[in-house]
Amino acid sequence: MDKKERSEHDICTKFITPTLRQAGWDELGQTREEGSFTRGRTIVRGKLVPRGRAKRADYVLYYKPNIPIAHRRLLEAVLRETLSPVA
Repeated sequence: MDKKERSEHDICTKFITPTLRQAGWDELGQTREEGSFTRGRTIVRGKLVPRGRAKRADYVLYYKPNIPIAHRRLLEAVLRETLSPVA
């Protein structure tokens, strides 16, 4: 089956997660799936201070707790280079 025919979830579980494991990333402490990595923009309106929408990612990699260093767009670029056939 071609990667273009797979669902996003299939690609994550069959390509991205195993690649992260092979690279030595700890799944419990250094990676997070389907999570927010910001709390949302602060919008000041008089005395009210609501927040905008939080930014979300399929994967977030952490250097230390609460210090994210990469999210899925970066991972997709790395995987594209890793999994593409060599010409």
